[in-house]
Amino acid sequence: MTSSGFVLLTIRFRIMKKSIILSIGMALLVISCNQKESNQAGVAGTSQKIEVKEVNPYSLDSLLLNAEALVGKKVMVHGYVTHACKHSGQRCFLADESQKFTLRVEAGGEIESFSQELIGSQIEVTGILQETRMTEAEINDTEKSIKEKEAKGESSAEECETEKANVTQMREWMKSHGKNYYAIYYIDGQKYNEL
Repeated sequence: MTSSGFVLLTIRFRIMKKSIILSIGMALLVISCNQKESNQAGVAGTSQKIEVKEVNPYSLDSLLLNAEALVGKKVMVHGYVTHACKHSGQRCFLADESQKFTLRVEAGGEIESFSQELIGSQIEVTGILQETRMTEAEINDTEKSIKEKEAKGESSAEECETEKANVTQMREWMKSHGKNYYAIYYIDGQKYNEL
């Protein structure tokens, strides 16, 4: 087994182990809340219900798949930190295992900043899902700017191709979703835990 294969196997084992521990902890929490509710109802002689608000955790891909319906709501998502802003630490980016899906997280609430040491770690973030929209006119301006940089030689061919691919992806998303804008989702973070 190669060292990269061993590292992936180790990461997957840690994720599985932490998921099991988290599931057991959540089950114990639910059981203890239900017992507390029963005890309080018996003592008071009433059938008061205690409302426990839980936020179900999402994987990054499932969150983005359901993002339109979750905008403005409290969500919990887990992913791998691929970048943390070096100077301010006020923003980080999460990715799923495949690196296909990414999401920006803004520091807020209990989060003072994201440290560089988090890069490569898996974290679980709780916060409010937000959306910004990039209009078709803005996308056209972006494409025009890319072509101008390319003509002037201000960007490498690789950078230009990546940016062109992003524009194409935005247009395909707009077409497949029947929208006249491109939705960019991010989280206003409230707290996070390293997994």
